[in-house]
Amino acid sequence: MADNKKSLSDIVDIIYLNAENAVFEPKNDFLTLKIKLPVTVSETGQISEEVTEEQTGEDKTEKQYDRVFLHRAFPFEEKLSYISVSDKDANEIALIKNIDDIHEDQRKYIIDELDRKYYSPEIKKILSMKERFGFSYWKVLTDTGEHTFTIQDTYRNIHKISMTHVFLTDVDGNRYDIPDLEALDHKSYKKIELYM
Repeated sequence: MADNKKSLSDIVDIIYLNAENAVFEPKNDFLTLKIKLPVTVSETGQISEEVTEEQTGEDKTEKQYDRVFLHRAFPFEEKLSYISVSDKDANEIALIKNIDDIHEDQRKYIIDELDRKYYSPEIKKILSMKERFGFSYWKVLTDTGEHTFTIQDTYRNIHKISMTHVFLTDVDGNRYDIPDLEALDHKSYKKIELYM
């Protein structure tokens, strides 16, 4: 009986970006990518449409993306690993397995882009919280200063990541992070305990 087990690489082609095949640069407030791809040759001898004609070696072809978007595959557990890189049409180009695989001087560009996209101040203290007509009104102290925000349907917009890690999403879609509920002071914990 034949073994029908297949690995992920047998099903899809995954290109992992690293210091040898990728160059990230900021341009006009966007992140750009220059990538060296293995040449794909069809049965007719044509170079695949996925790559350009500009040869940079015997088995590599270079392609330039003027704007790329980064997405964390595991946004809570692996913030700097398994980062999907997509083009402006949301087509996945490649994957960054680990930020350390990218050239050291380019890591800052990637981290800055991820921080911008996944901006979520960390709540250090809940100063006040009032509930009225299905809305809750929060005043908090975060690692970026004092914030006030409103949450609609509070039970649904406090997301439990683990037993002690929660995310809050306000009416404007902004996210606030409490990585450890037990690290909050007693008064702050009492204000959020009702929703846990």
